[in-house]
Amino acid sequence: MRILAGVIGLTLIFVVLWEAFETIVLPRRVTRRFRTTRVFYRYTWLPWSKLIHRFAPGKELDTYLGFYGPLSLLLLLVMWAGGLVAGFALLHVAAGSAVFAPLGSVAFWSDLYLSGTTFFTLGLGDVAPVSPLAKTLVVIEAGMGFGFLAMVIGYLPLLNQAFSRRETNISMMDARAGSPPSAAEMLRRHARLYGIDELTQHLSVWERWSAELLESHLSYPVLAYFRSHHDNQSWLGALAAVLDACAFSMTNMEGACTNQARLTFAMARHAVADLAIVFKTPPVYREGDRLPQDEFERMCAMLRDEGLQLRQDANGYGSLAELRVLYEPYLQALGSYFCMSVPPWMPGWTRLDNWQTSAWERRYGIVREDLPEGYEDEHF
Repeated sequence: MRILAGVIGLTLIFVVLWEAFETIVLPRRVTRRFRTTRVFYRYTWLPWSKLIHRFAPGKELDTYLGFYGPLSLLLLLVMWAGGLVAGFALLHVAAGSAVFAPLGSVAFWSDLYLSGTTFFTLGLGDVAPVSPLAKTLVVIEAGMGFGFLAMVIGYLPLLNQAFSRRETNISMMDARAGSPPSAAEMLRRHARLYGIDELTQHLSVWERWSAELLESHLSYPVLAYFRSHHDNQSWLGALAAVLDACAFSMTNMEGACTNQARLTFAMARHAVADLAIVFKTPPVYREGDRLPQDEFERMCAMLRDEGLQLRQDANGYGSLAELRVLYEPYLQALGSYFCMSVPPWMPGWTRLDNWQTSAWERRYGIVREDLPEGYEDEHF
């Protein structure tokens, strides 16, 4: 019995330490098929999302889904700490429960209590080790407790910084591509107000953003569960708008912008495909089309009216469809898993951008037609 307790305790400690190392310290994607951390997120996120969809009101849905990221991180840290405490308690059992208890009776709960007070460095002294092996275990666990605390302290700022960098660019897209962002609105606003040179610089910024998104979400997958501050924005929606704009630029536009569009498309498509692998979401080929041909022609006509130079190519829609199949199935799969909507190609014209209104105004349903006369022409 003592040998079995020792084996289970050592195994538990090893598994927790290895999982914490791979999750926090190791800066790369772990390809091992079975990971307790991956199992934890998959079997807690799916029930959580289904429960929220069933009981949360429509407008509060995204808010409650957003609780999952921070709560799951805290629960994961608690699970790791509990695993280490239980593991050392089993090692004390294997060492013969050589502890001094104030009531004179020693049981597993005494070993567990000693392990907990040691790991969290309470140092109460009411239960103390009496054998050399038990004292050695106490010293090792106390050092591990300090290390675990230091690891957590160093880990949380990294997550906050990565989240902040991700959300900064998503917030900047509000005035450039609308809320929610769309490829047609991004191209229209740059053609009308900012110019194609500014669009080229914008796509260059999003090439780097896509690379940072891939690196940070591969190293710290929990970031993918952290949602944006506005319910009509998300990292997936921003990625979709960028991919759509790049695909359209590559197949239907002329000029230097297409060169940068190719680079940004390659990086963004790399990000969405790799993230689909990390979260085990196989591509989804849904019936229907995000961009039917008649809507594509309407989009081209709108952009030409805004002064954008488009190619006179009869197969522009077909060339665009060939690029879309490279990334849209992955976007649909990730969107279904994370409960994030993939934005349409064409914008919803009656929606105000986030910067144009506040939560109170959105609550009362103010739309573009409610703006002062000339406001739309002056700003967009």
